[in-house]
Amino acid sequence: MEYAIGELSEAKRQIDSTLHKLKETIATLESKETPERYKSQLTLAKRRVAAFELANSLIEREIKELLA
Repeated sequence: MEYAIGELSEAKRQIDSTLHKLKETIATLESKETPERYKSQLTLAKRRVAAFELANSLIEREIKELLA
């Protein structure tokens, strides 16, 4: 499926925003008095960060290809 540069840029912007929020959530949970209590939430948030970072790199690659 083909996407316009505007669509890809907006998707990247949304992913960047979500990544920022997830990283703040991870920092907050890790700074709690008993972070082990939040192990499942931390694992989920870290996996989401990894997935969004992968998506971001694919979007960036697609944008570069469209601009070439």
